[in-house]
Amino acid sequence: MIEYIMQYESEIWKAIGETFAMVGISIIAAILIGLPVGTYLYLLGKGQLYENRWLYGVLNMIVNIVRSFPFLLLVVFLIPFTRIVVGTALGTLAASVPLSIMAIAYYSRLVEQSLLEVPRGVIESASSMGASTFQIIVKFMYVEARSGLTLGLTTSIISFISYSTVMGIVGGGGIGDFAIRYGYQRFETKIMVFTIIIMIILVQLIQFTGSYISRRLDKR
Repeated sequence: MIEYIMQYESEIWKAIGETFAMVGISIIAAILIGLPVGTYLYLLGKGQLYENRWLYGVLNMIVNIVRSFPFLLLVVFLIPFTRIVVGTALGTLAASVPLSIMAIAYYSRLVEQSLLEVPRGVIESASSMGASTFQIIVKFMYVEARSGLTLGLTTSIISFISYSTVMGIVGGGGIGDFAIRYGYQRFETKIMVFTIIIMIILVQLIQFTGSYISRRLDKR
């Protein structure tokens, strides 16, 4: 079986690289945009520093709408927007656009949930010491919630990998597209099985690493 699989070595490595590229871009988007959006959701919530029901309702609705979209339909729906952003609707970079948007919405919700678990006393103590809002968020809330934020990011990455498997419809490539084209369409069961094994190993490694880092960061 190994010798048979090695015939597709270059295609396999290319597919893995495409998956890493799509997921990597979505992770960056989740951290750079999803983290602030989730934090803002928390701050606008009831009883929080910037409580504003109207703004919270609008932002909350946008996040919920994106998360409730079936991902395949979201990809198709965003094709015109993708063309505007990257100049084309095909390819790995184009596939990263809808994946990144889903990543932002997905991780922002997990960030909000993690921050809600921070004891109220932490914020009150920081305020009593004269800390600014920025300092309260970065030096107190993020530090207190770092374990939950790490686990949330780990869960998000695994979901992004799952979403990336359908990106072949816009020419995004990746492991899923490789499995469909070389395994399913050509009735090559060995290719399908090998691809599934790769995905299982990858997900297990990510989950183990994320859980380990989360435990090390959890000082409670």
